[in-house]
Amino acid sequence: MTAIELNSVVNVPTQPVRFLIIDDDHVSVLAIKRALKKLKIINPVQVARDGREALEMLRGEFGDGHRLPPYLVTLDLNMPRMNGFEFLEEVRNDPALHRLVIFVLSTSDAPADVANAYDNNIAGYIVKDNLGDSFVKALDMIDCFTRVVEFPH
Repeated sequence: MTAIELNSVVNVPTQPVRFLIIDDDHVSVLAIKRALKKLKIINPVQVARDGREALEMLRGEFGDGHRLPPYLVTLDLNMPRMNGFEFLEEVRNDPALHRLVIFVLSTSDAPADVANAYDNNIAGYIVKDNLGDSFVKALDMIDCFTRVVEFPH
């Protein structure tokens, strides 16, 4: 098992990419964690039940003056208190968070939802129609993404 790390820049130590799952559905969270384990991805994983809780977690990461560590976010759209679209709007308007890499994992395949998500600069939109093999393949694609793409420092 290995952790996915950022490529190092001169004198900047690498840090493993952290996964933040934002989803209020316990079954979906377990499926994501199970898929990560099946893919032997051991990166730190945090879970938030809605957008508001996720913002508190993320803002807490750099509240002491440090930079936000690299995150890859999986975001559900339909959640209580603060839904996925509200979270995206808040993040994209926050100078400290606007570069977060976010993949939407949603049960909705409505064209308006897909378009709205991409209008908020997401990295990808994945429909949670099957939490089996296709779901593992989607997370494997995200794993490959983190290994190849440079994250902002």
